[in-house]
Formats: sequence, structure tokens, C-alpha cells
Amino acid sequence: MTWNFGLVRMLRISVIESPRQCRLVVEGKLIAPWAAELATECERARADLHGRELILDLRSLTAISAEGETVLLQLMNEKVKFRCGVFMKEVLRRLASTSR
Repeated sequence: MTWNFGLVRMLRISVIESPRQCRLVVEGKLIAPWAAELATECERARADLHGRELILDLRSLTAISAEGETVLLQLMNEKVKFRCGVFMKEVLRRLASTSR
């Protein structure tokens, strides 16, 4: 799903499915109201896993707001697996430590 306003792409969520996993690739800015859209897409994907694992690929995420952090924390608590770079790994580590 892609949200476009003029020439600025805010968020893109691509679904890549294989026999062993469903991967959601998140690109762009995870800010309101698109943070809620990510939660909705994860819920849709989870309903159709059939034993596969759900992986959220955040390597192409360029910005994150407080709303985006809240959604990621919720997904962490739901045991969703993440694939990310150094910056997002640090954001997730900070979120995990504040939720304890």
C-alpha cells in the first residue's frame, strides 16, 4: 500500500510472501496516520500466516514519530520479528528498555 501526496511518498508497505515467511517491507516515514496503517497491515498479514513467521523489514524506514514508536512497541510485545539496520536496531533497543 502506498500513500502519495503530491510528489512526496510518505509510507510504502510491500508484502513479500514465501512458504516459510511473510515479510512486510516498510519504506519511508512511519508517522501518523500511517503508523496505524502499519498496525492494520500487520494484523491482516498475521491472519493469513498459516504457520509461517511474520517479519517486519524496517531497513528502508527513513523517519519515525512517537506514534510510529508506539506501533513498533506494540508489535514487539506481540513477538513480531524485525529486520533492520543499525539506526532502527538502536530505536528498537530503546523502546524495549523503556517498556520494562
